[in-house]
Amino acid sequence: MDDYSAANFPPSVRYLNVPADCAGLRIDQALARLMPEHSRNRLQSWLRDGLILVDGGGADPKRKVWGGEALSVSEPRAGEHSEALPENIPIDIVFEDDALLVINKAVGLVVHPGSGNWTGTLLNALLHHDGTLASVPRAGIVHRLDKDTSGLLVVARSLQAQTELVRQLQARSVKRHYVALVLGDLAGAGTVNEPIGRHPTQRTRMAVVPAGKPAVTHFEVRKRFGHSTLVECRLETGRTHQIRVHMAHIGHPLVGDETYGRRRAAEARLCAFPRQALHAYRLGFMHPVTRRECMWEVPMAHDMDDLLCGLEAA
Repeated sequence: MDDYSAANFPPSVRYLNVPADCAGLRIDQALARLMPEHSRNRLQSWLRDGLILVDGGGADPKRKVWGGEALSVSEPRAGEHSEALPENIPIDIVFEDDALLVINKAVGLVVHPGSGNWTGTLLNALLHHDGTLASVPRAGIVHRLDKDTSGLLVVARSLQAQTELVRQLQARSVKRHYVALVLGDLAGAGTVNEPIGRHPTQRTRMAVVPAGKPAVTHFEVRKRFGHSTLVECRLETGRTHQIRVHMAHIGHPLVGDETYGRRRAAEARLCAFPRQALHAYRLGFMHPVTRRECMWEVPMAHDMDDLLCGLEAA
């Protein structure tokens, strides 16, 4: 999740000495103690990129230290010269304090600039809302939702908060609950534990592939509509398009999902729904500063709520 490139931003150099109580640790473990505001993955990446020197030379992340080594860390100034510009884009802020923002993302809002979407993103909106986020990688964005998925995501307002939240995601302790409308009459609750990776021939898609990364989705039925089923999904992992891929894999693709839908809906109103019917309605984690357990919920997005009301009335 630490994907900003050291080549993009001029570094500031920080000098450290390895203390005696780090003797016998790998260099990345010692660095994690000395620089706790950074994740281990980020520090390992900097080591591989040659941004961290040990006694004037490069070092493998698995190298051990014995105390007294001189370290120089060329720490990238994240975002300081980013091409992303602040834009006055409305965002629905559910919660805000000095450490984080919890956002209810609207349908159609891209989270991070990329190919074909260099402006008009949540990142641009965040830079307008709080200019200090330019000093945090990805303007504090910790995890993403697809453009056409609505609901909750968290943004960190400091490097320390971002690193702690990333660690919680890696430890699978962040609680992420979604509601999805899937095609067909789903039999009941279950778990999909299938690895997800890039599709072997269609590179814009993800797929269940043996060499993919571990991915676990728990689901249970909320309501049945005959030709479709409202389900609640709980993520253990956060792979790209995870719910969409996993539900399609078990034969129940999301209503409106043109990428992973493998059959047409039997009802006209389901065929007409213009996006994947997926909403992140609940988000919970330990606050990175207060260490208190926090939980937020938001109502269903209007278009999905209207669809469900129509199905209930039919």
